[in-house]
Amino acid sequence: MKTILVATDFSEASFNAAAYAVNMALIIDSKIMLLHIIQIPMMYGEVPVTFSIEDINKTAVQKIKEFKERLLMTAKQALHINTQINVGIFIHELKTVCEDIQPHFVVVGNQGRTAAERALFGSHTIQAIKTLVWPVISVPADVSFSSVKKIGLASDFRKILDTTPVNEIKILVNEFKAELHILNIGNKSSYDPDTIFESGILQELFYELKPIYHIINADNTDNSILDFAEKNKIDLLIVVPKRYNLVDAMMHKSHTKQIVLHGHVAIFSLHH
Repeated sequence: MKTILVATDFSEASFNAAAYAVNMALIIDSKIMLLHIIQIPMMYGEVPVTFSIEDINKTAVQKIKEFKERLLMTAKQALHINTQINVGIFIHELKTVCEDIQPHFVVVGNQGRTAAERALFGSHTIQAIKTLVWPVISVPADVSFSSVKKIGLASDFRKILDTTPVNEIKILVNEFKAELHILNIGNKSSYDPDTIFESGILQELFYELKPIYHIINADNTDNSILDFAEKNKIDLLIVVPKRYNLVDAMMHKSHTKQIVLHGHVAIFSLHH
């Protein structure tokens, strides 16, 4: 049985993400692994402080038990939920658990309701997307699960064969029996022969899914993608983070980061 790994800090924002994962699990017949990471070193402001790990772990055990029970009440039907508590650096522990259980995908909360939660979730979410080779779903605090009827794929129509995880996208779309909407944002001057050629490759790759294509002329890529997703009721937006060399990285603003941190749609981050 597939496993959906959910990272939680017991906040309401992380419960919302966990509830989202639970509803997905019921649809695709998966089990849930709840993971709480007690982070070391612990900081108060910029000063490291000493706590009793035994006391913190004891509290965490009780909280994760209550968290699980609350999720089971939300599910309203049989669902297998395991729990695990690790101690260490967040992204290291998350990656270690992923290597152990090989999750179908990882779900994390995003955009908490308080300033502290927003800073924490933003940092952890971006770390997960950058570091993990497993798909990561980031769920904004104001997004609840209803269904996955429309899946969006943001593409720049460049180096399609090298940057598009075709098989993984097909599996995802078929798993939820969803429509695939492929969105390209650009301006008229950017549609050169190479772009037209690449768009033809994309059409061939996804022909069997009968995707719906949308091309929007706009200068602000991030806002345009998010506006499109909200107006067209996209349930899950696929983004494929791209790798850049050192020079490009210095010049390039991460579109994935902006979309994840500022959107109001669940983001499915998938590496190729």
